[in-house]
Amino acid sequence: MALSRRALIKDGMLVVSAGMVMPSVFSRALLSARAQAREGVRLAQAASERTLIVVQLAGGNDGLNTVIPYTDTHYYQMRPTLAIKEAQVLPLDQRLGLHPEMAGFKKLWDAGHLAVVEGVGYPNQSLSHFQAMDIWQTLDLSGNGREGWLGKLVAGLVDQEGHPFKALEIGSQTALALSSLTTQVPTLSSLNSYRLSADPADHDGGASRLQALLKLYNSYPRTAPYAALLEATALDAQQSAQRLHQVANSYKPAVTYPQGPFAEGLKILAEVIVNDLGLRVGYITLGGFDTHANQDETHAQLVKTLADGLYAFYTDLALHGKADQVVVMTWSEFGRRVEENGSLGTDHGTAAPMFIVGSAVNRGIFGEPPSLTNLDDNGNLKYTVDFRSVYATLLERWMGASARDVLGGSFGTQNFLAAS
Repeated sequence: MALSRRALIKDGMLVVSAGMVMPSVFSRALLSARAQAREGVRLAQAASERTLIVVQLAGGNDGLNTVIPYTDTHYYQMRPTLAIKEAQVLPLDQRLGLHPEMAGFKKLWDAGHLAVVEGVGYPNQSLSHFQAMDIWQTLDLSGNGREGWLGKLVAGLVDQEGHPFKALEIGSQTALALSSLTTQVPTLSSLNSYRLSADPADHDGGASRLQALLKLYNSYPRTAPYAALLEATALDAQQSAQRLHQVANSYKPAVTYPQGPFAEGLKILAEVIVNDLGLRVGYITLGGFDTHANQDETHAQLVKTLADGLYAFYTDLALHGKADQVVVMTWSEFGRRVEENGSLGTDHGTAAPMFIVGSAVNRGIFGEPPSLTNLDDNGNLKYTVDFRSVYATLLERWMGASARDVLGGSFGTQNFLAAS
């Protein structure tokens, strides 16, 4: 059975005040993981500091109504009510276009900062949300992975420099993609949540409570197992919370972000990047994509939230002179079935597009388009691009890391980024 997010939190860490992450109970697996870390995952450092932002579209995004094959008659035959009319599509080329609510992405495309990778998937794709998410995050095709691909990358970066903001997740609990048996990642749902909560009876804003907590951690015997890791993580949590609140008070966004938690999370990531806190990997989730019924309005709002939020994020970075340092990748655990269902929605499918955003992106549509007529036995698209080749491209050409070491094999690369 794959290790769930809840199990990860229960077995490996304590989440303090809805986001401040500190270790509590460590499994025996940490011993072998620490030994592997000593041997070293060979991570080549990029010449310049670069940041990768990963956006998870949780629930299984309907790729066919996101990147629309508007000249394919079979698309309209299979979706008589859900298909986006050709006149409404925001065209990218003579074959594909964006959902009409994705004007933000169309602006990024027109400016040369958006790439689309078509037909992304993997062999024998799972249609279970949890198993599919585990596969995408750990690269274990059995769905039994325990350590995330980004966790391996981050462990190498943090072990070398010890910076608390080498990675940062916006959310309520750590994504499996970022899970590492040797490194903890700061996770927060909002700026206000990333602190040790004060009791209403406290008269010092919680300062004495924080000192008591640190004293408790410091009392742990130095010779005991994991003492150094425990102490370092406690100090990182304290220092990173202080630093984040300092930069938040001084940060002035160059744009007006849309309302809502997704855009607010992107703004926090922008604050960290603009203020040079050393972020290498940022992670944020937009949920709600499991559109089995009455999909039209729900999906439209979701893709609008995605496109408007990332357009504001990119523009903010650009106006602060930081856009050249950042690339954004989106992923979803699977796409949706080609044929609409009887509830005006779509059921779990397979291959789906991924988006890459950034100044370093080669604008274009990459990968081989999956056929809408040559489907698998379940009526789903046959994938044409292995998702691990997308990861490999970002690792090798953007993060300056060994894709083989992080991914555990060679999966080729795509051309949406120039070789660096």
